[in-house]
Amino acid sequence: MKVLVYSARPYDERFLREANQGQHELHFVETRLERQTVILAKDFPVICGFVEDDLSAPVLRQLVKGKTRLITLRSTGFNNVDLEAADRLGLTVMRVAAYSPYSIAEFAVGIILSLNRKIHRAYQRVRDNNFLLDGLLGFDLHGKTVGVVGTGKIGAVFSQIMHGFGCHLLGYDLRQKPELIALGMRYTSLNELLSQSDIISLHIPLTPETYHLINHETIAFLKEGAMLINTSRGALIDARVLIPSLKRGRLSAVGLDVYEEESHLYFRDLSDKILQDDVIARLITFPNVLITGHQAFFTREAETEIAATVVQNISDFASGRTNANTLKAEKVLVSSRYK
Repeated sequence: MKVLVYSARPYDERFLREANQGQHELHFVETRLERQTVILAKDFPVICGFVEDDLSAPVLRQLVKGKTRLITLRSTGFNNVDLEAADRLGLTVMRVAAYSPYSIAEFAVGIILSLNRKIHRAYQRVRDNNFLLDGLLGFDLHGKTVGVVGTGKIGAVFSQIMHGFGCHLLGYDLRQKPELIALGMRYTSLNELLSQSDIISLHIPLTPETYHLINHETIAFLKEGAMLINTSRGALIDARVLIPSLKRGRLSAVGLDVYEEESHLYFRDLSDKILQDDVIARLITFPNVLITGHQAFFTREAETEIAATVVQNISDFASGRTNANTLKAEKVLVSSRYK
């Protein structure tokens, strides 16, 4: 099938071509899919999108006019897709339901270690020939309480790693996992988890129910001096409420691999421009905030799995087969997405 891959970086092309092995006709553009660029998809029966591509109803209508029949995502999350509109228009939407959970879980742990032991700051100091330890004091993870919000595949791997450090585990999820309870995890309410955890890590999808899960009300429950980590979706946190909490010391550190307004920032080089987003510009100034550009998923293993699944989705669609990666609005509404 003829496929247009939007938001394509060199690594996307590399892994997709390796997985494709000439099965489908792949075309790549670095352009983000939005109303102004949807015209590029004309006469492509398949488009492949990423997390920042605009798949709202107006864009979907234009895709259908251009004879697109399949949208296959290079991501697990699909909050950027209007599934109800896709169903009405007869568009098939497929995603990568699962790939290496270790990539994101391990990255979240890496952020925790870096923030706690100030590794990123120490690196910069030594480059300036400053070998003082002042201001680099951390704490032992052993014995600390870690709150895991969302204990699906990624949250479960993260929990197992933190258990290996000797941490106490609290969990919040619609579904409880017996294997995590066996590790010693205690499931509780969100407010109790926030009030008792030294470290909170978010591993849930973005849904209407989880939008701004951390807001001006819930952040008030945080334990004094807690660390907050988000490697899931940016809009789980109302980033504006982080600034006063950081200034007051209620939050000792924040690690963000995702950001609510990242669509006009991430996956591009803005080093010669002035950031127009005042919230992220302010957050970057805090020495106890570590922000990365949505890279938690970015490992060889994860990219290989993602590309293989995308190609399989296209092949299944071309052969008239359905698979578990197909998204339907009615199924999403009645099922838990804490997976």
